[in-house]
Amino acid sequence: MEETTSTQQSAHDPSRSPREHFASRLGFILISAGCAIGLGNVWRFPYIAGEYGGAAFIVLYLLFLVILGLPVMVMEFAVGRASQRSCARAFERLQPSGRWNWFSWWSYIGCMILMMFYTVVCGWMLAYTAKMATGAFVGQDVDGVAAVFGAMLADPTELIGWMLAVIVIGFLVCSLGLQKGVERITKVMMVCLLLVMVALVFRSVTLPGAMEGLEFYLIPDFGKMFDGGVGHFGEVVYAAMGQAFFTLSLGIGAMEVFGSRIGDKHALTGEALRICGLDTAVAIIAGLIIFPACFAFAVAPDQGPALVFVTLPNVFEQMPLGQLWGTLFFVFMSFAALSTIIAVFECLITFTMERWNVSRSQAIARTALLVTVLSIPCALGFNLWSGVTIPGIGDIQSIEDFIVSNNLLPLGSLLYVIFCVTKGGWGWDNFLKAADMGEGMKFPRWSKIWLTFGLPILIVIIFVMGYVPKIALWFS
Repeated sequence: MEETTSTQQSAHDPSRSPREHFASRLGFILISAGCAIGLGNVWRFPYIAGEYGGAAFIVLYLLFLVILGLPVMVMEFAVGRASQRSCARAFERLQPSGRWNWFSWWSYIGCMILMMFYTVVCGWMLAYTAKMATGAFVGQDVDGVAAVFGAMLADPTELIGWMLAVIVIGFLVCSLGLQKGVERITKVMMVCLLLVMVALVFRSVTLPGAMEGLEFYLIPDFGKMFDGGVGHFGEVVYAAMGQAFFTLSLGIGAMEVFGSRIGDKHALTGEALRICGLDTAVAIIAGLIIFPACFAFAVAPDQGPALVFVTLPNVFEQMPLGQLWGTLFFVFMSFAALSTIIAVFECLITFTMERWNVSRSQAIARTALLVTVLSIPCALGFNLWSGVTIPGIGDIQSIEDFIVSNNLLPLGSLLYVIFCVTKGGWGWDNFLKAADMGEGMKFPRWSKIWLTFGLPILIVIIFVMGYVPKIALWFS
């Protein structure tokens, strides 16, 4: 991979101050993919793929990934690269009239709320890595494993302790700087993540009875997509559309920050395709770990989060050298979660540096304190504050997740599209110029009509459908 200088000058405006860029193209791709790769890739994608037709669902998912997720990712990258700034200052540089300046806060609020619960959930992964390595699940049945998980949630000291460990790790990495910390360590972590996944896949597919799980997951069964008639097919389409959209963490400016840290040598469409491909590969490989193992030990793989924290530890307990393989699995889960933590922390730090003109060390101190304080309610929401709920949504963690996933992500993505395709925003020609600068695949000019009308309609459908079950429950 080619090297760039650490303070490459933007080609868009020579008057701008130097900005630290990624040291390599590989670093940019792995960090952007690390931000997109999260816990939903590990348990949610394999589950819904199996439920809605296996490989048939995956084909539908890939279609929506290309027509829905990919364009928005390119737009975020383009806004960042053209402005050479995060959301904090990007819109005032690209649209000097000031009409879009308010949107700069969307990224900060979205990333902050995401970290308010993601730090806690990532803490669960670190806790389970330690529990699996020290034999906490040895000799336990399903009820015993469930009791371990329940005891962890009921202990505010343990949850806050692991949450603090996650925050310290994340900000320690970011304190080393973009190239020496975020880029260098994320590269190592992502490579280790992929190696651990390969080892886990090999162990899973070689288990007796694993072939049935592979058939369930990989052989297309289009009939499952139509079980229950047209209504069920609509559920399948929405599930594929939603997974393709939410898997990339679009709409809160995280990808924009990374776009502002790259040079002009490569066009953005090809880079976005590589990142989408890596994100999808991790999701599909996770299914190759989970389904063969579950079928080998006659365990239903349709239990959502309980699959990871209750069912799979029991599966590893039955497996030869299960303690080793279980520990590796939760190391993989921890890396997947920490890659997102580090990437989003970097977004918050960059925003703070640019918005308030402070040094990196000052931005880290402010952001670390704020993230720590704001993450505590989520940790307490499983025990001391468990009575704080909203009907149809759930506890504090579910409320925070709902705000981000069902509101800020889709609406933020819609606003990015409007900003990039309309004259009242940045404009189509400016977007294309930024997206196509450099070598590689160019963004299709003929797609303007789709991006102006079709893509916004799909995003609105995702937003509305996220509320439909809640409203039905509220008025039932």
